[in-house]
Amino acid sequence: MAFSCLFAVVTGAAEGGYALTAFDKALLAAGLGNLNLVKVSSVLPEGARMTESIELPPGSLVPVAYGCATSEAPGELISAAIAVGRTRDSFGLIMEYAGQGPRQRAEELVTAMIEESFAARGLRLHEIIVRGVEHRVVRVGCVIAAVAMWSAKGGQEAIAGMVQRPN
Repeated sequence: MAFSCLFAVVTGAAEGGYALTAFDKALLAAGLGNLNLVKVSSVLPEGARMTESIELPPGSLVPVAYGCATSEAPGELISAAIAVGRTRDSFGLIMEYAGQGPRQRAEELVTAMIEESFAARGLRLHEIIVRGVEHRVVRVGCVIAAVAMWSAKGGQEAIAGMVQRPN
């Protein structure tokens, strides 16, 4: 059963005085900072439509698949990447990675994870969308790569509109 779902693929990186404030600033950089995130696993609903911006009221509950890394090691390079794999006529998959190293390596890893996950399900991959970010830590750094999903109805119905109840 398909329903009206929007999704956005976003990344952010930031410095902070503390791990939590670096994370908060990375969320702001990604456009997620004023939303309540509900971490979900890696399945994109059938018929989901991609959009470039997240236009929801502050405080909205928003399902998000994400990878993030925080480091307090000055000079360390951290990265995060996310990939969305889509079929032509079925659900999609989301894979995320975050850790040490360059953005390019993170993007290669999530691409390989999408390919393996599609093969494990016997699905034919039609499209891969990949976004990544890297950051050289100064004091306390954080990177995040995420896919936010919400009902096309938006607002406080972001999650409620996505929950499918059995008949």
